[in-house]
Amino acid sequence: MSQITDPAPVSGFPRLGWVDDVLLPALRKAVESLPAAESLVARYHRGWCAADGTPLAARSGGGKTVRPALTLLSAVAVGGDASAAVPGAVAVELVHDFTLLHDDVIDGDTLRRHRPAAWSLFGTPAAVLTGDALLVTAMRALADAPPRRAAAAVQELVGALLELVEGQSRDVAFEKAADVSVAQYLAMAAGKTGALMGCACALGGVLAGADAERVRGLREFGRGLGVAFQCADDVLGIWGRTARSGKPVGADLAARKKSLPVVAALAGTGPPSERLRDLYRSPGPLTEHDVGLARRLVEEAGGREAAEQEARVQLAAALRSLSCARPTAEAYRQLHDIARAMTRRES
Repeated sequence: MSQITDPAPVSGFPRLGWVDDVLLPALRKAVESLPAAESLVARYHRGWCAADGTPLAARSGGGKTVRPALTLLSAVAVGGDASAAVPGAVAVELVHDFTLLHDDVIDGDTLRRHRPAAWSLFGTPAAVLTGDALLVTAMRALADAPPRRAAAAVQELVGALLELVEGQSRDVAFEKAADVSVAQYLAMAAGKTGALMGCACALGGVLAGADAERVRGLREFGRGLGVAFQCADDVLGIWGRTARSGKPVGADLAARKKSLPVVAALAGTGPPSERLRDLYRSPGPLTEHDVGLARRLVEEAGGREAAEQEARVQLAAALRSLSCARPTAEAYRQLHDIARAMTRRES
């Protein structure tokens, strides 16, 4: 399975049904290997079952399985077979779900993928323990890869996890920080989001037996794409629609989170920036009116435009890094299309 194709894209996003065909059997086996309680929470989180365990109509859950797609396509990009990268694809998807379960707890978000977040139904301890179990299972998936490549794959994931934790820690700390610069934000995003996407791409190269230079190109492509994706996601978090995104829109503003549009707007010197700074420093929770005002002030202060421009800059850098991996033409096209779609999502 060295070449993978799919029908025409839907709503601008390439169809990734082939990823499910390659990924889901191994992913289901991994999730179902968890202890019963954690398996139920994980299956619910992915959309495979209702809260009582009743199976739901076949669906992948987990959004568009972008990270596994990056892993499988990266293996193809360096001349390997997608099947060789399945352990990496399973691992990154499990880690992604681990981060989402924990993020919802940390942020107090009650909605995920158009349904109640797992912690809001099963409780915080159950959601945290399920995330922990998924992380362990991800490591096991890589450890079970062919011995000649398993060690390098595990090292790749461990390095990414350390960056991810540091990035998440910075993101939480930003909420209480008086000032956050754009440079500090981008460093945070490189860890929180870029590290795992970079790992997803690098694992495809590692498991396909690519040399260090090509793996590095894939890793930097994924890392840059992750930062670009985070910039675009921050825009949707303020100006998107819950019905499309599947998560609360405006919640970041209500929590006074310093997403990129906010950081850029707070750095301004005009009246909208001044008013936004006063609003973010005001005591007590922000009302619905306050959130609406903050949204308008961020846009008037240039925060939205700055975030959208940064997403374009990061995407361009990511695609330059991809070229350094010397990808096959078809794989480059598909990776390029996925990258464009990830950073140009509809609101």
